Amino acid sequence: MSASAAPIPLERFADAIAELPLGNLHAKAAELHNSIIHLVASNEQLQEYADDGDAECADAMQENEDVIGRMRDRIMLLRNEVENRGFGWGEDEPATVSSKSEDQINFNGPDEEGSTTVEATTPDQSPRNAGGSPADELARRLQEGTSEIMEN
Repeated sequence: MSASAAPIPLERFADAIAELPLGNLHAKAAELHNSIIHLVASNEQLQEYADDGDAECADAMQENEDVIGRMRDRIMLLRNEVENRGFGWGEDEPATVSSKSEDQINFNGPDEEGSTTVEATTPDQSPRNAGGSPADELARRLQEGTSEIMEN
């Protein structure tokens, strides 16, 4: 990330995605997932040099980890938005969602390590948008891989 460009705060990202069609939410998640894969691969390549004492490579790896963390936060917000609409993550069928009385996203962080976490509760809502687009199909295919990234 350049020194002059700051990442969009999570609150603004959440506001921006609120009106996007379901397929666009899945497409954005797939884009973020792909970026994470590339950053992880980059870190794997840099690891050898960082282990040999290259401070620039170590700094680049840390910056990549910070970016990966922000991307994971955004994937979580995308997932919450999809589920808030009554859909399962990566599915175009209505999901069974919790019957919480409030729609709430809590932004926690940054913590001591600079990580921000997102906690969400969702109300029991009917779907606001139907799926079925090519982006939805792509999202279904990438859903499994995204779940693995979110677990790491």
